[in-house]
Amino acid sequence: MSLKVGDVIPNFTAKDANGEVFESKDVLGRKPLVIYFYPKDNTPGCTTEACSFRDQYEDFVALGAEVIGISSDSVDSHQKFSHKHHLPFILLSDVDKRIRTLFGVPSGLLGLLPGRVTYVVDKNGVIILIFDSMIAAKHIPKALEAIKELVS
Repeated sequence: MSLKVGDVIPNFTAKDANGEVFESKDVLGRKPLVIYFYPKDNTPGCTTEACSFRDQYEDFVALGAEVIGISSDSVDSHQKFSHKHHLPFILLSDVDKRIRTLFGVPSGLLGLLPGRVTYVVDKNGVIILIFDSMIAAKHIPKALEAIKELVS
């Protein structure tokens, strides 16, 4: 079962790039979120997407939102990826694909790759946008536009 626009995201926990436990309930109710699922650290599309979110991160923060990237890479992989590309936002390790399954993120590229899906969530955890595209660069403007509409 996949989450849909209007659904409230489920609570989830995962380790971040520093090995600290992140709990979604700690941010829900406080700020809008951009949660993006991506296939793999250090691949061309995923690096483009992460660096684009990095380059526009201040725009999201200025609107009161937080960005969270999630893939099945390990904490160690996330730490290296985040450090190498100076990523200022949260990366969560979903090695058992539990969060991906919880959200119902579909596979991409004929089921060969984990899907690339961005969820924009209001501060109460209600999904206002789901953007599913393997074209990494399209996710950032879509998410930013949705956050701008949400706070205006």
